[in-house]
Amino acid sequence: MAASGRRDRLLLYGCAAIVVVVVLAPLARAGYALRSDMVFVPRQPLRWDLLAPADTLPRAVPQDALVSLSALVAPGWLVQRVVLAALLAAAAIGAGRLVPARHGWTRVVAAIGYAWTPYLAERLLIGQWGLLLCYAAMPWLIRAARDVRLGRPRAGARVVLAAACAAVTPTGGLIALVTTVVLARPAGSSPLGPAGPHRRGWGLAVTVVALNAPWLLVAVSSRASTVSDPGATSAFAARSENWGGVPAALAGTGGIWNAAAVPGSRSGPLVPLITAGLLVVAGCGFGTLRRRWAEGTATRLAWLAGGSLLLSAAGALPGASGAVRAAVDLIPGAGLLRDGQKFLIPYAICLVLCVALGAERIADRVPGVGGRLVLAGFALLPVLALPDLAWGVGGRLRPVEYPAEWATVAAVVRADPGPVVSLPMSAYRAYSWNPGAVVYDPAGRYLPAPVVADDRLRVGETVIGGESGAAAAIRGRLEEGRSVADGRVRWVLVQRGSGGSVPAAALGGLTLVHSGPGLALYRNPGYAAPGGFSVWGLMGYPLAGSVVVVAGWRRFARSRSMRRRQGWARSRL
Repeated sequence: MAASGRRDRLLLYGCAAIVVVVVLAPLARAGYALRSDMVFVPRQPLRWDLLAPADTLPRAVPQDALVSLSALVAPGWLVQRVVLAALLAAAAIGAGRLVPARHGWTRVVAAIGYAWTPYLAERLLIGQWGLLLCYAAMPWLIRAARDVRLGRPRAGARVVLAAACAAVTPTGGLIALVTTVVLARPAGSSPLGPAGPHRRGWGLAVTVVALNAPWLLVAVSSRASTVSDPGATSAFAARSENWGGVPAALAGTGGIWNAAAVPGSRSGPLVPLITAGLLVVAGCGFGTLRRRWAEGTATRLAWLAGGSLLLSAAGALPGASGAVRAAVDLIPGAGLLRDGQKFLIPYAICLVLCVALGAERIADRVPGVGGRLVLAGFALLPVLALPDLAWGVGGRLRPVEYPAEWATVAAVVRADPGPVVSLPMSAYRAYSWNPGAVVYDPAGRYLPAPVVADDRLRVGETVIGGESGAAAAIRGRLEEGRSVADGRVRWVLVQRGSGGSVPAAALGGLTLVHSGPGLALYRNPGYAAPGGFSVWGLMGYPLAGSVVVVAGWRRFARSRSMRRRQGWARSRL
């Protein structure tokens, strides 16, 4: 039995390693994979405005802070590869360990099925690696939450650590919170009930709220508008990918709003049929999941998955889209709901678990080696249905090098730090040295000073309004034909050939200090240094950090101490 368990673990870990190599093979080359929101730089500075942005919403809090801290010990190219490899491996191993399987190959079906989904491919192409950390943490969070219900030791600490990985972005933090509330709470429990297991789930929920404190406190203290452009609801609604329409796209864990982030294989005519077949197999597997998780976790996970699927479709449904639009327009923070497809994570893991167990049921009915062949076929099905996830999502995740003048400009700004305006006004840029991709303006993470860039987003013919008052003021001065630099701007960076042009009047009164093939840097002689930053928004970091430290101590230090005591007791016998 022990030898069989070791073989199953080696099979699972080997499968995860193969997935990592096959997907990230292009990153064996030097450089940075820059695409959409995925921006890594040689050494991201630890700036106040990255820790607690005062003029923009905290969409990358605490993600930017963690990357900046990692830059103290490792270069950005290494951090990017470690993060991407870790999330792929964690997703595969977590799903394989979570499924209540009787065969090792069933775990492989779950591992490959979860690490090879359209959701993962599309979010990679849109560069949202922080959200994919939540995706990777979800199997571990579900397993730990179930152990809390079963009363297993140190399960609460594991819930907190998994939720901490998920809470790298606000969306991930919310998904982790809802998952904890739904799955870790014992049946019939009340937050006002007696101490014990019935209050443990609610205590964990409060702890996960504390993990979200960094972005919550930054949002409260921010000067940016907390309501979003309601036009974003239709722009970010789930999209059809083939003749199956939006329902088939979402049911197969796809349907992202950005057509440029959809792998080409998703438009194939067989994709809806494969999705329908997998749903049938999943229906067969759900009964097995419910029997093997007899305490009720399977039913709760199914409700959670159904809710995430409905929320993902809300922006595309005729009746629900109006409600989402009103919420985004009127309720502070409801802009998180405009991209509903990103909430598919609980549905994705539930679907994969049920498909794996359904495949196991089918395999059990096939005698001899045929059963293993059935499971092997189900393990390979995601790869055959989505072949372009391999090799960096069809070669679209390929490393490039920043031109040398970026380091030159950064050195000039570092010698005389002050706010930088990035022109032309555009949130995303296309560079000749990064062919075939647009990327969020890297100046905001490369330069050692706060950068004001356009925060509007163009989706087709729709322009989604931003929340930054500073960016709006820059646009106003451009429209009036005045210089973009007032007393609050130290530098103006012009990125040539990245899209758009800069009128000469916008650079009036400025001194050119660097002129290169792609970048021009101007100094503003009239700059007056602003006051200090408010520390209120930073208070969430020590709170969340202390929660993680305590959970880590309870999970690891206490378990080692217990093993030492057990070893000492055995030696006395």
